[in-house]
Amino acid sequence: MNNRELFLQHVAQTSSAPIGLEITKAKGIHLWDTSEKKYVDLISGFSVCNIGHSHPAVVKAVQEQAAEYMHLIVYGEFIESPQVQYAKLLTNHLPASLNCVYFTNSGAEATEGAMKLAKRITGRSKMIAFHNAYHGSTHGALSIMGGEYWRNAFRPLLPDILHFNYDDDAVLESIDSSVACVILETVQAESGITVPRKEWLQAIRKKCDEHCVLLIFDEIQAGFGRTGTVWAFEQFNVVPDILLLGKALGGGMPLGAFIADKKLMSTLTYNPVLGHITTFGGHPVSCAAGKAAFEILLSGDLIASAKKKEHILQEELKHPAILAKSAHGLWMSLKFKDDFTNQAIVHQCVKNGLITDWFLFAPDRLRIAPPLIISEDELSAVCAMIIKSIDEVLSKS
Repeated sequence: MNNRELFLQHVAQTSSAPIGLEITKAKGIHLWDTSEKKYVDLISGFSVCNIGHSHPAVVKAVQEQAAEYMHLIVYGEFIESPQVQYAKLLTNHLPASLNCVYFTNSGAEATEGAMKLAKRITGRSKMIAFHNAYHGSTHGALSIMGGEYWRNAFRPLLPDILHFNYDDDAVLESIDSSVACVILETVQAESGITVPRKEWLQAIRKKCDEHCVLLIFDEIQAGFGRTGTVWAFEQFNVVPDILLLGKALGGGMPLGAFIADKKLMSTLTYNPVLGHITTFGGHPVSCAAGKAAFEILLSGDLIASAKKKEHILQEELKHPAILAKSAHGLWMSLKFKDDFTNQAIVHQCVKNGLITDWFLFAPDRLRIAPPLIISEDELSAVCAMIIKSIDEVLSKS
């Protein structure tokens, strides 16, 4: 059996139609398959590879840390320099109230930890979330996911979860002293890059303050420069009580985190002791990789250039078949007339050497989120190839 047959037989499948490319190398913005065909990664491994694939500084950090030590003991018992140094670097670039980091294995686990923390602090169980939201696929995260199609097969889920429309003032009346937390993506990803009104986020912050409700921002996809600032919430003048991070946090290695004030986080250490534990969360090699990647991101103009690159996308992605565009920084969705058309264009892009995809709650939209290191010339070439792929699909219909 070849690797494709083995993949389909022995690796648990998440869909009936995986992309199925066999990749042998990844560097910068490019991937190569077994036939040495080169592709542009237009989704950055779903916003994981913000500084591109296999950055030399990240590879070096991984190699050096692996040579020193890897797993030692359950998280939180030994002082491990990669965890400590990365936590300090992160909090140096966050508001003063976000000063304590709990590292996890993934963004979904960060969501789970934050949900527990909110219940522990407030003594309440009710949570407010939003339609078309994605916070992970584990059981608690699934309970707050904003789509019944995805939830229904796994019920019963957590009780006391209320869902509202994103960027809709109707939610404000339901934020009261019975609610533990409001959890939302600062910029909603899987609805096709939905940017809320600044006043809406500020109104939610005000209502949460009035009723001692914790506000949780999920920046698992939006963080690390994707939107044109280090953190998307900087653009809304709102600071959450708990921040969720993942994806680019590990620089290509598995890593997530939830971040809050030390006083809030300390409630997980008593009644019961070990209120939240993980074996591999904050793995030293992942933390070393993440710290190296974050330092690269902070050292140049990658973040500042995201808005200029958004302008290139806006100007050069024009076609009668594109019915709408939504963008925030180097992050865009293109809307087509239906799911079928979008899927055909996605597949044509792959044939033409562009790795792209659709959105969970917007299957009629094409995803554009290349590594932030992509040059302006490379981005223009990508735009031309997308237009070419659209034309090729339409010529067959």
